[in-house]
Amino acid sequence: MTKWPDDDVILYDGVCVFCSRWVRFVATRDVERRFRFTAIQSAYGTRLAQTFGIDPHDPDTNAVVHGGTAWLKSDAALTVLSLLPGWRWVRMLFAVPKPLRDAVYSLVARNRYRIFGKYEECFVPDAEMRARVIE
Repeated sequence: MTKWPDDDVILYDGVCVFCSRWVRFVATRDVERRFRFTAIQSAYGTRLAQTFGIDPHDPDTNAVVHGGTAWLKSDAALTVLSLLPGWRWVRMLFAVPKPLRDAVYSLVARNRYRIFGKYEECFVPDAEMRARVIE
């Protein structure tokens, strides 16, 4: 499995409204400020995506690097949630077979622009969150 030198980095689609809301959701609940964020459209995000086989021009997943390993699709979402205070209970969802979890994830990912919308440009975080963004 490919390793990445930075840890607890969330890769997301910066023009996706749903993905940007996910980042704000995590940042708000991440009281330890463990996670940092990078849009796939940034130079750093593009390198990260390509390293893990994600097409930066047509991403089908977000990702999180945790423990030096990239977690994709439902594994990424559940890993992030399980590390947030009050959300550790989601660990039990890892018991749901991965193909089923990823099928649901992929259905939402394929339709995210149509359902939630798309920004013309990358989502720009507020000043406090900007300190946690890697470009």
